[in-house]
Amino acid sequence: MSGVDTSPAVMGDGTTARGRARSRWQRAAWPLAVLGVTAVAAGIASLLEPTSDTDPFSPGNAGDNGSRAAAQILQDQGVRVERVDTTARVEALAGPGSTVLVVGTFLLTDPQLERLVDTGADLVVVEPDAPWQVELLTDGALTTTGGGTAGTRSPGCDDPTALAAGSLDVREGGVLAQDDRAVVCWTGPGGDGAWGTVAPGAGTGRVTVLGDSSTMTNERLDEGGNAALVLRTLGRHDTLIWYTPSLSDTGQAEAPVGTGRLPLAELLPAWAGPVGLQLLVVLLALALWRARRLGPVVSEPLPVVVRAAETTIGRGRLYRRARSRGHAAAALR
Repeated sequence: MSGVDTSPAVMGDGTTARGRARSRWQRAAWPLAVLGVTAVAAGIASLLEPTSDTDPFSPGNAGDNGSRAAAQILQDQGVRVERVDTTARVEALAGPGSTVLVVGTFLLTDPQLERLVDTGADLVVVEPDAPWQVELLTDGALTTTGGGTAGTRSPGCDDPTALAAGSLDVREGGVLAQDDRAVVCWTGPGGDGAWGTVAPGAGTGRVTVLGDSSTMTNERLDEGGNAALVLRTLGRHDTLIWYTPSLSDTGQAEAPVGTGRLPLAELLPAWAGPVGLQLLVVLLALALWRARRLGPVVSEPLPVVVRAAETTIGRGRLYRRARSRGHAAAALR
């Protein structure tokens, strides 16, 4: 119809509804774009996350210093390998008729070592940190010197595992027997051996100390009798708990079975941490960006008396400086 005005409605400040909507969208476009880029970056990072680790003696490490080869061979032979990083998980899984491989004792306290012994499982210790820790685990039957001489050695003992392995190219030893309960094999000139074991006692399992830890790495597993030694030591039972102590291991007992309570870290996916950190950075940047639009803080002594004419003149000057003709026209009308 020719008599109908179809032009956009103009507000008192000279703007239109469409213009206001466009302005709001332009203000929101930047933070939305940042959030989108963050989400895409987090997705790419999760896809590029490596499937194997680089920890020494790790069953998932395929590098020279890892032990993935030994873990896979044991699994092929029917041994169930469970990788854990807390004492509580060891207690939940271990018991008589199972083997616990302890990779490093640096982060373990005396009570944690005692709890490992109390599980009744066979213990195999690699990379022990201190002699007194080995003495605690073996009730004083074994200790370590932290060294030893290298060279090719024969078993020098009648233990079936040692006899099956035969001669070894020993890189380091350092395992010493302190009484006749312990058997030490592949001994060097100083009496230290590359492997020592203590038979099970009342309520405790067999404790074995692998002095030459390099025998179980991917790089050296196929040398000489290393494979026979490692596989017979770790594969004595159908269940092997591969325990690598971690900084998150507080030594607290696990929640009772059946309570349904799990640590929050186990409930969240692996990408939750990086995404949460990136969102925190985005929120901080957004807060700083919005805060700058408010301008600097202006201090003014109060109370103060301002005449009405001055406020009108001041508003007019502000409108002129901002070139806000729409607001000025609305005030005049």
